[in-house]
Amino acid sequence: MGAGDDPAAKGQEATVSLIRDVEVLRNVPMFANIEPAKLKLVAFTSERLTFDPGDRVFAEGDVGDAVFIIVEGSAEVQVATPRGPLKVADLGRNDVVGEIAILCDVPRTATVVAATPVIALRISKELFFQLIAQVPQMAVEIMRELARRVDRTTERYRLAVAGDEGGSGAAEPVDA
Repeated sequence: MGAGDDPAAKGQEATVSLIRDVEVLRNVPMFANIEPAKLKLVAFTSERLTFDPGDRVFAEGDVGDAVFIIVEGSAEVQVATPRGPLKVADLGRNDVVGEIAILCDVPRTATVVAATPVIALRISKELFFQLIAQVPQMAVEIMRELARRVDRTTERYRLAVAGDEGGSGAAEPVDA
C-alpha cells in the first residue's frame, strides 16, 4: 500500500485542510463574527476548488449560485467591453467574489480568471443565505464591503473621465 492509499494519512490531510480553511474564513471580515463551530461547518460544507492560471472561476452572464473565497493565489476580475475584456480588479488571499449575483439574483456581472494557481472555497447560495439569517452582523459586513467597492469604482470612473483629454462626451457630470 502506497502513502497515497493510507486512509489515516488522507484523514489527517483533510483535517489540516479544514483547519486551514477555518483560519481563512476567520480572516475574512464578513465571517469574523461567526462562532467557531459555524465556521467549521461552513469550511466543511464548502467546496475546495483549484484553478490553473487562465482558468475561469466564473463568467460574466453565468447564473450566480455561489460565492467564492480566495484561499491561495490571485485572480483578475474582468468585464466585457466592445474592445475586449477589461481588468477592473485584482483578487488575492481572503477576498470574496460572486456575492453580487446571489444577493441581487442577477447573472454574474463580471468574469473572474485565475492569474496564478488559485485555491478557492465555493460557498453555495443556500448556505450563504442561512449564514446571513443566523448572523446579522454578516449582512452589515457585506454592505460595508459593497460600499467600499462602489467608492473605489466611483473614484476610478472620476479619474478616467478627468483623464479623457479627447472630450468624447461619453460621461457627463451629474449632481450628487
